Parts: sequence; structure tokens; C-alpha cells
Amino acid sequence: MQAIHRKALRDLWLMRGQALAIALVIASGIAMLVMSQSTLESLRDTRALLYQQYRFSDVWAQVKRAPEHVAERVATLPGVAEVEMRVITSGKLQVPRFGEPAEALVLSLPDSGEPLQNRLYLRAGRMLAPFAHGEVLISDAFAQAHGLKPGDRLRATVYGRSQWFTIVGIAVSPEYLYQVKPGAMLPDYKRFGIVWAHRRALEAALNMDGAFNQLTATLVPGANEREVIDAIDRTLARYGSRGAVGRSEQQSAAILNDEFKQLATMARLFPAIFLGVAAFLLNVVFKRLIGMQRDQVAILKAFGYSTLQVALHYGLIVTLICALGTVLGVALGAWLGTHLAGLYQANFRFPFLHFSIGLPVVALGAGVSLLAALAGTGYAVFAAAGEPVAQAMRPPAPERFRRTLVERLGLTRWLSQPTRIIWRQLERRPGMALMSIIGLALAGGIMLMSSFQTGSINFMVEHTFRLGQQHDLSVTFIEASSRQAAHELRALPGVQHAEGIRTVAVRLRHENHHVLSSIEGLPPSSTLRSPVDTEMRRVTLPPGGVVLGDYLAKRLHVGVGDRVQVEVLEGRQKRLELPVTQLVEEFLGLRAYMDLDALNRALGDGDVISGALLTVAPEAQTRVLHELDRRPRVAGAESRLAAINSFYDTLAQTTRLFSWMAALMGAIINFGVVYNSARIALAERGRELASLRVLGFTQNEVAYILLGELALLVLISIPLSFAAGYGLAWLLAQGMQSDSNRVPVVLTASGYAMVALVTVVSAVLSSLAVYWRIRQLDMIGVLKTRE
Repeated sequence: MQAIHRKALRDLWLMRGQALAIALVIASGIAMLVMSQSTLESLRDTRALLYQQYRFSDVWAQVKRAPEHVAERVATLPGVAEVEMRVITSGKLQVPRFGEPAEALVLSLPDSGEPLQNRLYLRAGRMLAPFAHGEVLISDAFAQAHGLKPGDRLRATVYGRSQWFTIVGIAVSPEYLYQVKPGAMLPDYKRFGIVWAHRRALEAALNMDGAFNQLTATLVPGANEREVIDAIDRTLARYGSRGAVGRSEQQSAAILNDEFKQLATMARLFPAIFLGVAAFLLNVVFKRLIGMQRDQVAILKAFGYSTLQVALHYGLIVTLICALGTVLGVALGAWLGTHLAGLYQANFRFPFLHFSIGLPVVALGAGVSLLAALAGTGYAVFAAAGEPVAQAMRPPAPERFRRTLVERLGLTRWLSQPTRIIWRQLERRPGMALMSIIGLALAGGIMLMSSFQTGSINFMVEHTFRLGQQHDLSVTFIEASSRQAAHELRALPGVQHAEGIRTVAVRLRHENHHVLSSIEGLPPSSTLRSPVDTEMRRVTLPPGGVVLGDYLAKRLHVGVGDRVQVEVLEGRQKRLELPVTQLVEEFLGLRAYMDLDALNRALGDGDVISGALLTVAPEAQTRVLHELDRRPRVAGAESRLAAINSFYDTLAQTTRLFSWMAALMGAIINFGVVYNSARIALAERGRELASLRVLGFTQNEVAYILLGELALLVLISIPLSFAAGYGLAWLLAQGMQSDSNRVPVVLTASGYAMVALVTVVSAVLSSLAVYWRIRQLDMIGVLKTRE
């Protein structure tokens, strides 16, 4: 080992505290990168493999009722590779040992074997026996929520006809990786499940003998999806088509795409912020460190080492620190990544998941940190090496003295001598002070950003489920009924109030933009549900026109006063053109609203409703749910409280780990910045402080000079960290916007307090370490000259 290499190791050992702090900062950034990017890539690869192996469809088309020969016509359309017919309907389930009724989506399977498309992955049990009676498969999430297993029995009710079935298998379908009730945003595994039964059983219940109500298709490679969908719609129009959709609009696939988009945003933004702060810290630390060792650079050059060799010497120190940070970061990122991937696997019901860490991800994190550190090191080394050897070996010339702003304003009479020294140091070297403040502000901003999701989720619940909704139960009918149905429900024992509503599936168009959505018709004087504007006020719907959610309006590129084309996807499938009368704030889904009377007039179907909202006495809610379950025209009922709990459970699972990691790593970076600032300041001013001790200053006064400067920088950085945190949170929220949900930026007082507390605690701990070193200052050594 060469002497210069031994010197590098000795220098690294002497600065081991700072080196460890920097390595932890690097590890934080790389861990976040490895965790998020590896999870995203693993989920994408698993989804692609699952879609391919289990033959996920390309197009879905829902109809009221169509004869089987129509499917043959669809199969001959250009671009269509394969067509499969099936029967699909909603149903109600009665599960033993569960006190509430549950809802189900019931799908048919071929009587004689497996389906051609959307094949099932069996987690337990077996497939349905050919032409068997009374057998079903159920979705794994519903089975897990109720502890069901093959051999158990449950009762299913379809269109008022009830039958007991035996569960023979627990299955997952690529079509329902996100097992959520149609029209809902978040899953409730206890109250909703997927059931697969033989087609013959469903044909009898729905009077579908020789007919189907859903068609799935795969496309030939290179086919134009939009053209194929338009051709399918034209073919099925006379059979009550609700509009064919491709993968991008299929509910489970669309929500999964939105989730991957949000995860990709976090995978880009979080690591970029962490690695950016780490690179900034490395750059600042090594510039100042090498600036202090200018005499050592000169000595090395005097002994014959070239400028390049000296640069490589410091580059070795940087590389060793980055290598330590990389090893720690990859190990931590892999461990956290497996946990995060496991959460996504459970939430999206992937039957398998192959988690792996790609070498490009590791190389990217290590490369960014190393290049930033080497860039800062190289600049400082070449700047120091550029000086003549004799000049560099002498102490730097004293800085030019001038009166500070505080002195010119005449404020020194109220300041002690140590305090005046602090102000002089800050004003004469503003660049270094600014760099420390920026580092502290960014570190605090990261911690504040990590806490914004908690406040945002609470705000979304308050906005959507508490202010906009006042009901206890929402009831959905099998088909549109007269408004008298709401009066019948109001007469049920325990029901305090009932309001009829109507939800209509539509496709909204404006110019070349279109969105699959729904219009919700609410009574003119509705007290149980109302959209909410940006001022958190309930909106009274106008007697005409349509009210759009703000994100939906953005997707359509419309504003108040514009007109949108409405393609109704049910009933007579009318085409309307309606003015946009108002925009409201929406955080979940893509919804539009209309006055119920105006909606019914526009559709020409009479005074009808498709569901109802109920307020129920708390002690009567379970009884009312069972009474609704017995009514054949009721497709299902949902509790608002259960929806709130599901919202918290689902979002908390995927955001908790990210928030916890960001908070922890932000604290690490915060401490790293504070500690390195304090240690470098001590190293730079050790000779000056020891000289003050010789001149009669006490240890406490000397410590006050150094630590007072640090305290001032920390106090200035705290409000700046609040601004940085808000900016980072806003940037993250913008990148996470999707059709399924938008996250508002809501920062709580506890989040601000946490940032301030962690910053102060980091400063106190760093000050204690520096104070101990101040007590070790060698007053004899300072009297020696270096000339």
C-alpha cells in the first residue's frame, strides 16, 4: 500500500464521525431509490407476466341482453383475435358468522372447462367440476376476510332467487387484481367479493338462455384499439350496449395503472430529493474540508506528488464514504422494498410477486452520490493545488477587516463581545452560512413532506365523507325504479330519512377529449349528499346544466360556460349536449352532478331513481341492512362508516411505509447537516477559538461563539424548512394526481412542530459533541507558528 493511500485511511479514521454521518445520508437516498424503484419494476414485471400467462382480455363490452350469434359477428370484425361470451350480474351473499349481508359480482364460467380469457389462479381447492350443480369459486380477499376455505358453504341471492352453494376453490383473476365493487374507489373485502359459477346456473337466474350480457375480446397484434371498440359499439348498439372499454378503462386495470403512476412519481421524486440533498452535503463538506487542508495539499506536492495524484487521494476518501453509504443503502432498501412490495401484493391481490433489485438502480444511486462528491472534491483540490507550494504552506492571509452592519447601525452597545464576534463571522462569510441554512432547510423540508399525507388523508375524509355526505347507508337498486321506492324505504323501522338519487353511466366528450364517468342526480333540496366547493361549502345544484369535478373538467379541458357532449351508456343511450354550470372540488373518482329532476327530464325516462340514501338510528342499522338484503329489487347497501374505515385502511397501508421512511431519513439528513456544519466550523476556527482562550476568554464564552453561530443558523433555517416542505409536498401531490384520487396538500401543526423539534434536537446533540471537543482545545499548541 502506498504512503498516500495510508494517509487517506488515516484521514478517514480521523473524520470518522463526519464520514459516518455523510454515509448515512447517502444510504438514506439510495435506500429510498432501491425500495421504490425495485418495488415498481417488480410489480410491473409481475403484472405483465400475469396478464400474459392468464390471458387478460383487451376489450370488454357490456349489453342488456344479446343472442349468442352476435358474438360471432363481433369475432369477424377487423382487429379482433378472439371473443368470449359470459353472463355477469350483481348478487348478495350471506356468510356464516358474519352479521351483515355482503355484495358480490357473480361471473359465469364455461360449463365444460376453463375460460379462454381471464383465466383463474387457484390459491386453494379446485376448479368447478364440469356441469356440476351448486359449486362456486370465490375471490381470495373475500375468503381471507371471512376465514372461508374449500368445503364451506354460503348463500347467494341473484335477482331475488337464493341458493346455497359449496365453495370448491379460492381464486384470483387478472381481471380483478383490485377487488373493488363497481363504481367504488376503495375495496371492502368483508362486504364485497367475486363469485364464479357455471354459466347454466346464471342463465337460469337471469333468463339468459342462449344469450349473454358481457363480451370480452383479445386483439390481434398492432390492431387499433379505438377503431375496434367503435366497431364493437356499432355492432352491439341495438342490444343495450353500455359502451365497450379497453384495458385503460377497465376498472381494476385503470386503478392499478393509477397506483403505478403514483408509485412511479414517488420513485422518481423521493430518491431525487434525498440524493440531491446528499450530493449537496457531500459537495459542501469536502470543499470546506480540503480548503482547510491546503497546507497538506502543498506538502504532498512538495514531496513530488502531482495534482492528479493528490486529487485521487481525496477521491479515494470520497469513494470509500460513498461505498459505505451504498452498501448500507442497498441492504436497507432491499429489506424495505420486500415489505413495500408485500403491501402492494396484498392490496392488489397479486398471486405471486418476484421481487428483484436491478443493478442499474444501484448504479444510479451510487453514481449520483459519487459524481457529486468527486465534483466538489475535484474543484477544491485543483483550486488548492493551483497555488504555489510556498504560498499554500503558509497560513491564509487574514480576511480584510470592515465594520459589520450591526456595528454601523450602532447596535453593538447592546451586544457582548462574543455576540459581536458571531455577527462578524456570519457577515464576513455569508456564502458558507447560506449553504448551511439551505442544507438544514432542505432536510427539514423532507421531514415535513413526509408528514403531509396524514393531514391530507384526514382532510379528504372530512371533505368527501363527512361534509359532502350525511347519510348512513346508500342503497343501489337492480334497475331504475319510481321515486316511490324511496318512500317505501323510509317506512322501514329504524329509517329516519330517505332521499332518492340516480346514477347514470356516461361518456363525456369535449372536442377530442373523452372520459368514462357517471352523472349523479341529486334531489334539489338534498340534505344527505352534496358536492363541495373549494371553500368547503356544500353546493346547491342548479336547475339545469351539469356540475363537474375540477379534475374531470381539467381532463375534458372545459370551464364554466362550455358545453359537453354526454353519451348515455344505458337505457335509450341518448346523446345530450349540456352546459357546464359550476365546478366543484373532488378528490376521489371522476364524477359529475345534476339536479335529479333535470337529469330525468333530459333522459326522458320519467321520475325514476336508481338508489337511495338513508339515515338510520344507530341501534337499527344491522336490522335495516338485513331487511334490505331480503328485498329482491335491492342490489346492495353500503355503510358510509364502513367506507371511511376502508379508505383509511387502504391508503394507510401503502402510505405509512413511505411516510415513515421519509421521516426517518429526513431526520438522518437533518442531523448529518447540523453535525457536519458544527464539526467543520470547529475545525476551521479551532486556531481562532484557542487563541481566544489564551487571551482570557472562558470555555463557555468560546463555546458560545461557535455554538451561538450554529444556533442562529438553525433558527433561520426552521421557517425556511417550512416553505421548502410545502413546496416539496406540492410537487409530490401534483405528480400523484390520477383519475382514481388526488391528494390535497394539507400540512398540520404537528408536522411543523415535528420538523422544528427534530432540527433543534439535532442541533443540541451536535452541540454537545462539539462542546466536548472545545474543552480539548490545545492552548499551548496554538502558540506555535506554522511558518
